[in-house]
Amino acid sequence: MTSAAPTTLGPTELHSWARAAATQLAARRAEINALNVFPVPDSDTGSNMAHTMEAALAHLETLIDASPQPLDVNDVATALAQGSVRGARGNSGMVLSQVLRAVALAAAGGGIDGTMVRTSLNTALAMVNEAINEPVEGTVLTVLRAAAVAADATGSNDLAEVVLAATAAAQRALDATPSQLDVLREAGVVDAGGAGLVVLLETLAQQIDPTVPVQDLSAITPHRGTATQMRSSTYLEVMFYYEGEDIDELYAALQPLGDSLVLARAGDYQGRIHIHSEQPGTVIETAYSYAGEVSQLHLEALPEPEPESARVDQQRRIIIALCPHGELAELYEASGATVVAPASAGEDTVKKIGEAISTVGAKEVSVLPNGMLSKRELVSTELAAHASGVFIQLVPTSQLVSGLAAIAVHDPRQPLVVDCYAMSEAASAMRTSYISAEQDQYVAHTGSGAASTSEELACASTLDAAVAAACERLLRPESELVTVLLSDASGVEQLSALLQEEVLAQRDIELSVYPARGMNYAAEIGVE
Repeated sequence: MTSAAPTTLGPTELHSWARAAATQLAARRAEINALNVFPVPDSDTGSNMAHTMEAALAHLETLIDASPQPLDVNDVATALAQGSVRGARGNSGMVLSQVLRAVALAAAGGGIDGTMVRTSLNTALAMVNEAINEPVEGTVLTVLRAAAVAADATGSNDLAEVVLAATAAAQRALDATPSQLDVLREAGVVDAGGAGLVVLLETLAQQIDPTVPVQDLSAITPHRGTATQMRSSTYLEVMFYYEGEDIDELYAALQPLGDSLVLARAGDYQGRIHIHSEQPGTVIETAYSYAGEVSQLHLEALPEPEPESARVDQQRRIIIALCPHGELAELYEASGATVVAPASAGEDTVKKIGEAISTVGAKEVSVLPNGMLSKRELVSTELAAHASGVFIQLVPTSQLVSGLAAIAVHDPRQPLVVDCYAMSEAASAMRTSYISAEQDQYVAHTGSGAASTSEELACASTLDAAVAAACERLLRPESELVTVLLSDASGVEQLSALLQEEVLAQRDIELSVYPARGMNYAAEIGVE
């Protein structure tokens, strides 16, 4: 006869889960270590999470042995949290400690039911977000969020329903991490810290239902490049426990000294601090310069960080900008774009874009159409890219000038979708105008030239006067930059002088005027 699933986790069940979790993390540390490529490929995430869970369990069992009375669930959860914070190793261990701390806060009200698990996961998510100085998606944070969202979506107090939903969501999120973080995709792995969190949830689920399947991480075979070189002394992981009311000030002071900065709190004024730094001596001196108490100092050598240029190259990501040949194309190229000129008679623009992608073997592509692709061509470009296994994002740049605003905020370190979102925001925030020659005058229009959105902004007998009038209409008190693209390169200096003297003389606004032969219009203007 099968026993009924528990409806709450009491002190015995929580202790049993902690013991099983420590056992599973220890047994699977090699699997998890093999996945470890981010934030540094030091192959120790499994070891760090196992060490942290073992420290939590050891602290609990020491307390059990010393206590004359049985511990309640709050005592057990608090002991696990305290032991994990003090014994946390690495980024992943710091995150694990905050998950256990969230469980302790939820357990303050008594036995842990489905509602308390939902609360724990949401509290853990908030704590981890606060603990990590620069959160990155495609990591344990993403897996934890998926678990919290799925648990909340049940709307249930049933322990089994909530835990099983959270575990299944975490497993799916772990499988998806390579799509969110380039370094994982390049190595052919899922996130190591996320894998450790899934092991914790699977272990909890198996305490409730022993038939819950476990993800097989050993089937994932990383494809790594050359062996990582270790720096003998300069690039170190520094960890220490700190107690003092000035812990937040210390945390802020450490931010310029390295990366992977994490503060795993044990309370308002105490916690374990973790940082990767090429200035370990300065980190330690800074810690001891504050009034609080430093203890449990631990240093460990790290692999040398890969040069930024190498990381970007490995991502095989390119930006394609539609732009006529000439000076403006050179400006786009200098900003990091691959320029594709609009097709001439007998050519296929979509084919030219595909050739540009295949030439560099790009797997991720952002496209700046700049108003030079029709709707049909946009659809064809996306379909052709997906058919070739390329992940493509179209940035809504309706003019050449808005494309410049977009590429100015391009950050290849960000996931493709995040980078394209930032570029889209920059392009849409720019106030734009285009100027066309119509009979015996120059007319400035708003927008991109689409008949449904374009309105007449100004007109004048000369191009310079039309540009000046359009700028006056586009400027706002908060404006900081005016960019003008001019199809007649010979008029750049004259127009620059006119705008500086007549439009911008009393304003603290930067002006850039670029020659742009081959444009569809006499001029384009963008104001940011």
